[in-house]
Amino acid sequence: MSRPERVSILGVGNLGTCVARGLVSSGEFEAANVLLTRRRPELLSSLRDDGFPVGSDNVAAVRESDVVVLCVQPQQLDGVLAEVAPAIAPTHIVVSTVSGVSIAEIRRFLGPDVAVVRAMPNIGIAIGQSMTCLAADEASAAAVGVAHALFDQLGHTLEVQEEQMVPATALCACGIAFFLRAIRAASQGGIEIGFHADEALALAAQTARGAAELLLSSGNHPEIEIDRVTTPKGCTIYGLNEMENRGFSSALIRGIITASVKAAELYPHAAAE
Repeated sequence: MSRPERVSILGVGNLGTCVARGLVSSGEFEAANVLLTRRRPELLSSLRDDGFPVGSDNVAAVRESDVVVLCVQPQQLDGVLAEVAPAIAPTHIVVSTVSGVSIAEIRRFLGPDVAVVRAMPNIGIAIGQSMTCLAADEASAAAVGVAHALFDQLGHTLEVQEEQMVPATALCACGIAFFLRAIRAASQGGIEIGFHADEALALAAQTARGAAELLLSSGNHPEIEIDRVTTPKGCTIYGLNEMENRGFSSALIRGIITASVKAAELYPHAAAE
């Protein structure tokens, strides 16, 4: 199965809504083929108006789909898995976006014959710019391609080992907040040197976007691009050296490491068992 015909998304909140709308806006799926469930389906009225099948019957949604995307809260997952397990067939692919729940834990409910893939998108998914990490065990390796086909419509994907899902939380999910804080700091500097607040933020955000796109399009190491704009005795190198003297790089590195340690404490069973 290179691309599923019908997808069900169970537990549709903010993330599930972004996934559903992203799949349809990509042009690869029709709304009628993306089935959505929530305990209070009336909260999905706008999605229903846009042609998505909406309901509260998880079992019915599973039976009518090829791929099941679990977007429920962690504390709800066991109940949902117990509910839908009888409807899950060996031909199904189950994709879990639930933080801190390993493939082994999901298999306790679904058995060894169902393909299970973990996916960890970030909030960039709302604009089709997520960095989504995917992980599967050996038994589910063939299903990763289907997960790529889904989440490639919502940004970029990278397959990692399951034990890397917790560090990926720090670098990708938490990382958006870290980069937003860097943009905010840059905009505050812009205000101090004479721009109005809205101008400084627009300048900083677009500059950050350009830096990221430059790396993604060229494949170059950041230092290669930095060297292009640091002339001898120029203002760029003075600014860079001052930031390093103030601990910019080390602070960002320590922030990512600290977030990763905390994530491991929050999700001690998140890696493969």
